[in-house]
Amino acid sequence: MTAEVRAPSPVAVSLLASVFVVAACGLVYELSAAALSSYVLGDSVLQFSTVIGAYLFAMGVGSWLSRYFERQLPAHFLRIELLVALVGGCLPAVLFLANAYVPGAFRLLLYGGVLVVGTLVGLEIPLVMRILRRDIQLKDLVSQVLTFDYLGALAVSVAFPLVLVPQLGMVRTGLLFGLMNAAVGLWALWLFRHELRRFGAHAMACVLTLAALAGAFVGAERISSLAEDKLYQERIVFAASSPYQRIVVTRGNAGHRLFLNGNLQFAERDEYRYHEALVHPAMAAQGAPRRVAVLGGGDGMAVREILKYPSVEQVTLVELDPNMTALFRDHAQLSALNGHSLRSPKLRIVNADAFQWLQQAPVTGDDGFYDVIVVDFPDPTNFAIGKLYTQSFYALLGQRLSASGYAVVQTTSPLVARRSFWTVVQTIEAAGLTATPYHAHVPSFGEWGYVIASRRPWRMPTALPEGLRFLSPATLPLLFDFPRDMARVPAEVNRLSNQVLVHTYEQEWGKVSGH
Repeated sequence: MTAEVRAPSPVAVSLLASVFVVAACGLVYELSAAALSSYVLGDSVLQFSTVIGAYLFAMGVGSWLSRYFERQLPAHFLRIELLVALVGGCLPAVLFLANAYVPGAFRLLLYGGVLVVGTLVGLEIPLVMRILRRDIQLKDLVSQVLTFDYLGALAVSVAFPLVLVPQLGMVRTGLLFGLMNAAVGLWALWLFRHELRRFGAHAMACVLTLAALAGAFVGAERISSLAEDKLYQERIVFAASSPYQRIVVTRGNAGHRLFLNGNLQFAERDEYRYHEALVHPAMAAQGAPRRVAVLGGGDGMAVREILKYPSVEQVTLVELDPNMTALFRDHAQLSALNGHSLRSPKLRIVNADAFQWLQQAPVTGDDGFYDVIVVDFPDPTNFAIGKLYTQSFYALLGQRLSASGYAVVQTTSPLVARRSFWTVVQTIEAAGLTATPYHAHVPSFGEWGYVIASRRPWRMPTALPEGLRFLSPATLPLLFDFPRDMARVPAEVNRLSNQVLVHTYEQEWGKVSGH
């Protein structure tokens, strides 16, 4: 005699579908908190590790606390869903506002919010499983619940960086999934309407939660503007989130300024100092560069300076984020800043990771070699960028230089981050290249450093292009003189295996920024 196979009830099917949504929402809150903390505090590996660790610990606490919920389980489940919706959904908005208005409270709110959301999410699944035991045998219960839980996590882990953040932004993404959590609570209200003792109160709580989250979702742009206007203290003319970074362009008395993840990249009033110093010592020394590559520099400013050399036949711009190159190619005011260089027929744009591009780009004849390579990456605030300052990267860079070629690397401040600067010099030398360091004063940044890397010794050029605003043949030698407070200090080689530069950079700049 075979046992009768009982099909799951509609209530069980609905709750299993809710598990999918609950898991997706929980992971969104976790990823949002980790991403925001990496934007604000730097060192993405440390921030993701600590946020995820705190979240998982809190989930364990929540699972343990679920043992004390014995009666009225549907009512408890509904309340928890609404609390998760409010706290988790509003967490990105609260953190954005805190960073702008009360930056000292950011860490407290970050980890407090993560612990609260994690505890509530840890309560959800055990309660759902105990409710489902009415309809599903124990041997099937765990596998079915965990299957839907993991599927929800998989869906969000793919959609979060590729779709949700680029299309909605961090604030709207959090609020959208808060609404989804609240919708699960509303659905639970309907499923268990005959079991709830205070149906009217529960219904009112659902309506108020949905209304609050919907209102915040509609006003999400205003919330982001409030936070960013306060943070940047200037009118924001462009703001967008890409899968790689938060891009903000402001305009004030100093003209346009570009920020990536809150870090200043250039200011219109003095960017010419930075970019002339970055490009011309290497380009002019080469003599007659024909093929040039720019790694990073999606704003097109370095390309603008490169195109001042008539000998240049082709420029390859390798920029990870297509949003950057599109913005500075198509936005009328920003395109004017780079002299419309991103529309030059000599330019080829490659949207790719520079490390992988150096590894994979074919080398045939002269095609894979460059007379000058300009490396214009953001500072090594995290390991994803730090890999672009390693011995492995510079070894690949050296393989792409022509015999008479030069590479030049922007290398943070030798005054504020002295050990970081000389770590880059030491790393370039460890890759078998000659390193020639120099520096320039850029008012928006202070004293800023660069390093020329080459197989042959660098030689001082005797001529520069016409029309430069900062450099001249007479003043150029001054850039290569280091006063005592910026002179070389002992430094380690930055390798992929240790990424010592990221830690050093965080220590040195942290003393200045106060975090």
